[in-house]
Amino acid sequence: MARYKKILVAVDGSDSSKNALRQACKIARDDESWITVLTTIPLFEDQFDTLNMKEKVSRTLREEGDRVLARMKKIAEEEDTCIISMLKEGNAFEMILDTAEEDNFDLIVVGRRGMSRIERTLMGSVSASVIAHSKKDILVVPRETILEWKNILLPTDGSRYSNAAVDKAIELAANYNSTITAVSVVDVTDEFSSEAPEAVKELMQNAKQFVEEVRKRAGGINILTLIKEGETYEVIINLARELMSGIIVMGSHGRTGIKRFLMGNITEKVIGYAGCPVLIVKTGG
Repeated sequence: MARYKKILVAVDGSDSSKNALRQACKIARDDESWITVLTTIPLFEDQFDTLNMKEKVSRTLREEGDRVLARMKKIAEEEDTCIISMLKEGNAFEMILDTAEEDNFDLIVVGRRGMSRIERTLMGSVSASVIAHSKKDILVVPRETILEWKNILLPTDGSRYSNAAVDKAIELAANYNSTITAVSVVDVTDEFSSEAPEAVKELMQNAKQFVEEVRKRAGGINILTLIKEGETYEVIINLARELMSGIIVMGSHGRTGIKRFLMGNITEKVIGYAGCPVLIVKTGG
């Protein structure tokens, strides 16, 4: 069953996190889910000379956290959704991960920061860290987008990581009567193509097998399969734009550390540049 019943929305008061909550509310209305909204404040240990100063700063931060949660509660009311609010003190991404594990959430929802080059690339350090280390599925929501399930874009490379995304996309499509576009991308240089045409032919054949396998597994679900050439992340985000996809569903390489996401990983680039929400499906390993 693909529906998410317990959703954790991590917020910081930014426009992107506000929209993340709005889109989570949409899931909650469709799936009768529970939403918990979490915001965090820094934990200060030895940064201040006096206990009085530490308490004053802590109180100020807590008040700001309460204001953030109050604004989120108002958004939830506008969306006709009940939420549970939670304020925690400590490292933001650790608090998000710990809360998701301890309370057994199905899905973590985070906003994606603005569209400057560095923000697109790094997504914001907290979101990047959560995505890199979480065992839970993660929905990343850009600031000005609306989540739609009807037109799902599903990149696949035949790996066990993308196969987990295939399973999830098929389940979602069955639940929401969606159309899936499964795409496999052959990403080679012009030089490689000219010097090793037989190798490129084999890669194209493999890509065809990947999407045909998705078609077989999809059963009666409406599915379109495509083989594309180009730089993988660019092909994916451009195709999502052309098809007006409501969501991209893709796998990640599990809990192998943040370096994967800061060193040009395809998933990271798709998240950073896509114009629609991106659902990252985890394998748990």
